[in-house]
Amino acid sequence: MPDRLVVLYRGNRPPATALIERLTDTVYATEEELPYLLPGADALLAWVTITPAIREAWPDNPEKAPRWVHASSAGVDSFLFPALVDDPGVVLTNARGVYDQPTAEYVLGLILALAKDFPGTWEHQRRREWRPRPSDGITGRTALVWGTGPIGRATARLLRAVGMRVCGAGRKARTDDPDFGTVHGRTTLPAALGEADYVVLAAPLTKDTRGMVDAPVLAAMKPGARLINVGRGGLVDEEALIDHLAAGRLAGAALDVFGREPLPVESPLWTMPGVMISPHTAGETTSEREALVEVFLDNLTRHIEGRPLRNVVDKRRGYVVDEPYSG
Repeated sequence: MPDRLVVLYRGNRPPATALIERLTDTVYATEEELPYLLPGADALLAWVTITPAIREAWPDNPEKAPRWVHASSAGVDSFLFPALVDDPGVVLTNARGVYDQPTAEYVLGLILALAKDFPGTWEHQRRREWRPRPSDGITGRTALVWGTGPIGRATARLLRAVGMRVCGAGRKARTDDPDFGTVHGRTTLPAALGEADYVVLAAPLTKDTRGMVDAPVLAAMKPGARLINVGRGGLVDEEALIDHLAAGRLAGAALDVFGREPLPVESPLWTMPGVMISPHTAGETTSEREALVEVFLDNLTRHIEGRPLRNVVDKRRGYVVDEPYSG
């Protein structure tokens, strides 16, 4: 049983705190308080995940560092600093599974909004302008989902269900994937980019994926295609994307994540035609907080009872690899 659990929060504490406190000695810390409360704790629940506070508060003495860190997010790039990654005694888990279907639904909504030009319709409504015009269809269009984890798979299944042709891009090429059919690797990816009407980014941010959508990749995309990013902002070279959008090579983009968040007000992306901006909310729902706590409580119970934890992250790869952990 954890001797002491630190819960990092900002603004509102997690729901069901009484259940958590019933299971273990619990203290709550803001980002400013974390350096004083984290040393000596056995476990950390990071209710705030996109923050440098955990890295900055991490104890210099490994014996004072928590043995278990749970991220209430799917992405864990903020946690992959050397002191945590290099310590074999620290287990990192995440909220894998909570965001799969909500993010897939969000991607479908973005594709429909781009194809049907809903932003244009709303702008005409705001101006009280009656402007009938045709729009694109999505049935039979090709979506390349780059990232074959649970979010990418949920997205592929949903896009197939509405009649889109779907393929994937990942570390290992294959032709018999149950959700993607064909998964493209490094050698066949350029050709796949040239055929895709929509490129959906759903990959984790790791040392291998950072900046993967650079100028050559954008140049390989089909003229008039659209880019959707619900993964991490660091996957994309934003300056190169701005250049390709400004040149008209791409028809548009729907971006939920950015290299710097909040997106600076001076960024050209805010006002570029065909670009939709959302504030890192693709996976958020009204029931998200309860689902996140449910995953953590399950792991806390497992930890207390000595059973294998769920969603253990391979700290070298930066994502869960479906291998059980017991400890």
